[in-house]
Amino acid sequence: MSLLKFESMLKTNSVFFFDLVEFEEIIIHYLDVGKIALAKKAIKLGLEQHPASIDLKLLKVELHLCDNEFDEASKLLKRIEMIAPNNDEVFIQKATIASKKGAHKQAIIQLQKALDLTDDKLDVWSLIGMEYLYLDDFENARLNFAKCIDVDFEDYSALYNIVYCFDMEQQHEMAIDYLNVYINTNPYCEVAWHQLGRQYFILKMYKEALASFDYAVLIDESFIGGYLEKAKTLEQLGNFADAIDNYLITIELDDPTAYVYIRVGECYEKLGKLDAAISYYKKAVHEDPLLDKGWVLLANLYYEKENYQKATYYISKALKIDDDNSLHWKYYAEINLKLSFFEEAVTGFKECLKLNDNSLEIYIGLADVLIFLGEFEEAFQIVLQAQKIFKNFAEVEYRLAGLFYLFNKEKYGFCHLINGLKIDYDYNYILKELFPTVSEKKKVKNLLKNFKKATE
Repeated sequence: MSLLKFESMLKTNSVFFFDLVEFEEIIIHYLDVGKIALAKKAIKLGLEQHPASIDLKLLKVELHLCDNEFDEASKLLKRIEMIAPNNDEVFIQKATIASKKGAHKQAIIQLQKALDLTDDKLDVWSLIGMEYLYLDDFENARLNFAKCIDVDFEDYSALYNIVYCFDMEQQHEMAIDYLNVYINTNPYCEVAWHQLGRQYFILKMYKEALASFDYAVLIDESFIGGYLEKAKTLEQLGNFADAIDNYLITIELDDPTAYVYIRVGECYEKLGKLDAAISYYKKAVHEDPLLDKGWVLLANLYYEKENYQKATYYISKALKIDDDNSLHWKYYAEINLKLSFFEEAVTGFKECLKLNDNSLEIYIGLADVLIFLGEFEEAFQIVLQAQKIFKNFAEVEYRLAGLFYLFNKEKYGFCHLINGLKIDYDYNYILKELFPTVSEKKKVKNLLKNFKKATE
């Protein structure tokens, strides 16, 4: 009623009287819904009718903070402190200003002062804990959140923050000990069981994790997070069929997500049910067409089914979403090789190099396609680049040998062939595959034959 009365007053330009509590409720409502302009009007009128109200002045401080007017807020707080030096909210707001300015240690000092004055210590401990989080002081943050739990063991926000601190400190065993003690106090807390399962999962204690997630979903049969984590754990245990069942439960409880569809598809793929996997990957990309992983998984499955036309279609979809991913380009090149689209394969490998994927596999793949196309000079430059990074690699030496022989530089070809033989004799088959005319040279045949005899 107070809110309707206030808004009616604004529309009619009338002036009604509101008691202090009504003004506070109106202002807090507008702050909560983000209607700052109306909150300011309510503050102005409120202070006109109740000029001595400390609570309204503190709400005005909050409005200053909403507008990042730190100086105005600080000046007003000084005036309030002179009137009400024992008001804990003054120091909480001082802490807010310090925190917004990045002075988190100063914020903690102000909150400690508020702690000495307030009867509601829980909220202040929580604020202190957050300030310590900003400082990456996870131990002190955890200790303050733990005080919140001591007062109210159903403060799940504090519980999440405590576990977060353990995670950041990588103290997962200590987290397990803490959560087990907590569960003894509050055994029907699905949040605690869920967090306990997470810690076991991180430590790869999958059976213990599964038991914890089982308790979580038994306590709350609509706990989506519990079913998701349970499904992931079942995957780790190799129980893909049950994992699928749990993923599908989440779809029954809430709107489907591309993430869940992909996980179901991957489970079907591990079960060897490729058609079912494809069906769920297609559902994933329908749900989120910008999820490149879904398109890549489809490309991969069609590649395995030797349907390279569809594979190249789907990998092209992924590249339209993320063309800065060298793995996508590598896969694009490999698929096009299967289709004998060599120019496209060259493009794929070159894009990988542009994206700083300097793996030997990329250099060799590109060089081999260029050799096949008869682009020997360009292939030579690529192999030379590879040699700068991968010294004393047989894959590089044999290719350099073959190219030098093609260029009629037999002396250099001989040296690199010797290097290749010393590194890995059995890899000499590459000469026959890539340089058949070189492998048929009498001198090369004799060298291979004599080298093998000498090393036997």
